[in-house]
Amino acid sequence: MFDVNDLDRLRHVVKTAAHDELLRRFAAVDADVKVDGSLITAADLAMQRRLQRELAAHWPDYALLGEEMSPAQQQSLLAAPGRGLWCLDPLDGTSNFAAGVPYFAVSLALIADDRTVAAIVYDPARSECFSALRGHGAWLNERPITAPDATRSLADAMAMVDLKRLPVTLIRAFAERSPYRSQRSFGSVALDWCWIACGRCQVYLHGGQKLWDYAAGLLVMQEAGGAGGVLDTYDGDWLRGYSLAPRIAIAATHPDLLVQWRNWISAQLDG
Repeated sequence: MFDVNDLDRLRHVVKTAAHDELLRRFAAVDADVKVDGSLITAADLAMQRRLQRELAAHWPDYALLGEEMSPAQQQSLLAAPGRGLWCLDPLDGTSNFAAGVPYFAVSLALIADDRTVAAIVYDPARSECFSALRGHGAWLNERPITAPDATRSLADAMAMVDLKRLPVTLIRAFAERSPYRSQRSFGSVALDWCWIACGRCQVYLHGGQKLWDYAAGLLVMQEAGGAGGVLDTYDGDWLRGYSLAPRIAIAATHPDLLVQWRNWISAQLDG
């Protein structure tokens, strides 16, 4: 099965491809609009083609599900993953990338037996490579990531909140009586998970992530000791398994902080 040596080789493959296919196109690219209203660039497509080719050469037993495939292709792959399935977002943060904002990443997860077993989230603008191997930990470049000794008080926390996909009631509550110290929204959800893992922010909320958005970053956060996951409803149970349907993502740097965060969110929706 996939081991630490494979993970090291995977880091090299992803980093080299990102420098070749993404950085040389950064801030000098035309974007088109997809059917769902999101942007796509030549860099998205070039990166997916590059990794599909190189992953098949190194690990021929695993198929690849990419964001830029058709929904029918994605569903077919997810329904029959075989020995394992790569889940790729070749350019997470395309709007930032097209606008010249240096907050974007490649997100790649290996799914086997209905769980993520390995993950890479690479930020080529800062040369930060976040990686994780289930049961072995998470790393930022060569350094292990451990749960930060951060605040356990929601009032003292800095939050990452994407308002775009949240219920109006919750958006209004954040505007009128936010429970945290400060708020950010950066535009690459794969990196958001990793920044929570490192304690750069302490709580996180996103109202609609796709599989390729969370599969890799969630494992990095969990292996680093953070708390959280994905849900179907705000008051539901943590979900296991994978689907192409959008999911709610909630996280915190510590379980105690996660309880406060979920309780506050539930109280606003119930009220």
